[in-house]
Amino acid sequence: MSTGTERLLEIAALGVGYAAEMLPAPALDLGNEPPALLNPGASFVTLKREGRLRGCIGTLEATRPLASDVLENAYAAACRDPRFPPLNTRELEDLVVSVATLGPHEPLRASTRDALLRALRPGVDGLVVRSGTRRATFLPAVWEQLPDPADFVDALWRKAQLVPGSWPDQLKLSRYRVETVQKHL
Repeated sequence: MSTGTERLLEIAALGVGYAAEMLPAPALDLGNEPPALLNPGASFVTLKREGRLRGCIGTLEATRPLASDVLENAYAAACRDPRFPPLNTRELEDLVVSVATLGPHEPLRASTRDALLRALRPGVDGLVVRSGTRRATFLPAVWEQLPDPADFVDALWRKAQLVPGSWPDQLKLSRYRVETVQKHL
């Protein structure tokens, strides 16, 4: 594990800990961070307890230093995921924190659902769907729960509030890969 990777996990744990203590998000001194973490980066931070999702927040576009992105997403995953109540300190035990750093987005030029299903690489691709103001993504880790490409796409369509099986006129698709690291807190 590289120093940068270890530091990303430390930063994520810091953000989660502050949120669980109901403290304001901490600030990072970026001057002390490894150079690789100062480059703009996009990340998702996922929290799991007993194998179940407990929070997941992320960004699709790299707009701030990766270190800052991970800190903000870790804090938000612990206390701002609308699907869950804020994490509390009792839940830190047995909590698994995963940090997925997103690679560049590659447009998918599929013109039909069947073409999209053929183009997808199960277990490898994260997928973004955009249609008008609607947008959703699934990280590659979602393939573990939805290994069939048709099920994966249908669930993503539902997440984006699109009708499964539909193919809207202004549909835009892109895929990406991630590098994921995790640790138990």
